[in-house]
Amino acid sequence: MKDNQKIFSITCMCHVLDVKPSSYYNWINRGVSNQQIHRNQCELLVRVAHDETKQRYGYERLHAYLTGQGYAISKYMVRRIKEECGIKCRRHKRFKVTTNSNHNKLIYPNRLEQKFNANRPNEAWVSDITYIWTDEGWLYLAGVKDLYTKELVGYAINKRMTADLVCRALNIAIKNKRPTKGLIVHSDRGSQYCSHAYHKIIKQHQFTGSMSGKGNCFDNAPIESFWGVLKNELVYHEDYKTRFEAISDIIGYIELYYNQTRIQKGLGYKTPRQVWFDYYRQAA
Repeated sequence: MKDNQKIFSITCMCHVLDVKPSSYYNWINRGVSNQQIHRNQCELLVRVAHDETKQRYGYERLHAYLTGQGYAISKYMVRRIKEECGIKCRRHKRFKVTTNSNHNKLIYPNRLEQKFNANRPNEAWVSDITYIWTDEGWLYLAGVKDLYTKELVGYAINKRMTADLVCRALNIAIKNKRPTKGLIVHSDRGSQYCSHAYHKIIKQHQFTGSMSGKGNCFDNAPIESFWGVLKNELVYHEDYKTRFEAISDIIGYIELYYNQTRIQKGLGYKTPRQVWFDYYRQAA
């Protein structure tokens, strides 16, 4: 009876792993080299880490994630395992630009000129609006990103794309980070960012306004990059029935994942929050 149970268990295991039972017994009988044991262990680590990071990391960030957990595995091994086992990241999709710059409102000159390196937090912020589809209709997300920490320091979500949306996102960022005067606040030339209410906030806090050239998305590349990450890693893989469902998902992604736990190559494989803490810890 016990032998039958053992055979049944092995058969089930082989079925789950998509391995023929005969191959399994051949593998047992001939023995396994230490090198193959190490390779199998590494494959298991890569598969588990791939699932833990929700299939979002390429081999370089996956390697950094594993070594950060204390595992001794080479970058070459991670890449080779991903290629041989067909372990792929979630598929990327394109997204369209929603900016309407056909207006005669006041605009700021481009202070950044595609120089996106900052020396400290709250030196320069970039901002923009994107959209998410739900079965109840469109949902609009305005975000503000710090160029030094790469953190999304403020955001607002609503079913309408208005000036109030971008004002709320900026005010939340100000409340969260308490920046001093002189901060560069960059955006595109969308009518929401050219509104009187938005300019009033910048003037009130003695910030320096900055805007992209007309129709040039590369002038606002850091926030456009964040929209791509958000959609490729989350939005494109969901089918939101309600706006509330989408809002809950997006807030969780930003607050618990992107800002707190998602490591970035451009940050030395640290998270935005780690970079923020490291800066002020060194300053202290």
